[in-house]
Amino acid sequence: MAATKPDLYKILGVGKNASDEEIKKAYRRLARQYHPDTNQGDARAEERFKEVSAAYDVLSDPEKRRAYDRGTGPFAPGGAAGGGFDPNQFGGSFSDILSNLFGGGSGAGRASGGAGQRTSRPRSQRGRDLETEVSLSFEEAIDGTQTSLAVPTSTTCETCHGSGARPGTAPTICPVCHGRGVEQQGQGVFSISKPCHRCGGSGSIIEDPCPTCNGSGARRTIKRLKVNIPAGVRDGSRVRIAGKGEAGMNGGEPGDLFVVTRVADSPIFRHMGDRVEVEVPLTVPEAMRGATVEVPTLNGSKKLRVAAGTRHGTVQRLRGEGAPKLGGRGRGDIHYRFVIELPRELTRDQQKAVDELAKTINGNPRDRLFRGRTEARA
Repeated sequence: MAATKPDLYKILGVGKNASDEEIKKAYRRLARQYHPDTNQGDARAEERFKEVSAAYDVLSDPEKRRAYDRGTGPFAPGGAAGGGFDPNQFGGSFSDILSNLFGGGSGAGRASGGAGQRTSRPRSQRGRDLETEVSLSFEEAIDGTQTSLAVPTSTTCETCHGSGARPGTAPTICPVCHGRGVEQQGQGVFSISKPCHRCGGSGSIIEDPCPTCNGSGARRTIKRLKVNIPAGVRDGSRVRIAGKGEAGMNGGEPGDLFVVTRVADSPIFRHMGDRVEVEVPLTVPEAMRGATVEVPTLNGSKKLRVAAGTRHGTVQRLRGEGAPKLGGRGRGDIHYRFVIELPRELTRDQQKAVDELAKTINGNPRDRLFRGRTEARA
């Protein structure tokens, strides 16, 4: 006997000429009515919800709806196994439908066998990221270095291998969220998902905890490792060491380690963004008549020409002589800030020389302050 094509319109309670909006409204009403969270333990409601979801999966998709109306492809009579209505061919398994439509049901949290089984395969979880600090000298920060760290962390429990359950037992499906890891407030498509309060979002509970780790699946330890600090880090830089955080649970990938650098001050150099700054003292004669002075660099020293009449605070730059830029993008600059130093006390000869110099300098530079105010009033 030929199989009968399922009447998806009848399942949703709409006519064959129903609009997309009418189909959506019908689905929402029925989804609220038969949602498993409001019909716990009702196998018939569960099947109806599955049928409604599968019907909507077809009728809400224009191409699938046209194929269904034509009776072609998987929607042809006899296409479903046994000739009856098989919702799985339209929208996947029941847990998949829940996952796609209501945000629940990751495959990692479902039962490992049929619906009657209580054991559950715990979902894998990525390990936590860790953060630690390292103290560096200014030179180590500029040049880069390798340093040893001792980082408090967690490792997979060697007794239960991370499951958290006593050897010979296994976690069970959470009775509150039924393995999905989420609870929902409200109904149907208007519900709000939140982590399950019973299992914390894992989808499973541990009834007989591992005696070694007390059900956590991990043990605290100190991880000792050597890490490379790249050249050019600054005080407060965060260096990411991939995969060196806490171990993942149940086969999950490990987290990352972030190393925050604390860089000591240099008596000579100051790190100012991409540049390094140095204060260079000048005598009064050097500033007035110009000079060639030797200045420190990060790798030795160089000579700079100081122009005659250089003022206090003047900056001169050496391109590409500064600290390496993070990411290997070349080097920054060194800025030399000239600071004119005056003697605190003068000898008799120095005082005489200053007096003679004052006689040769014309005008008072402060006169322009008053001249400018007078001009502004005029």
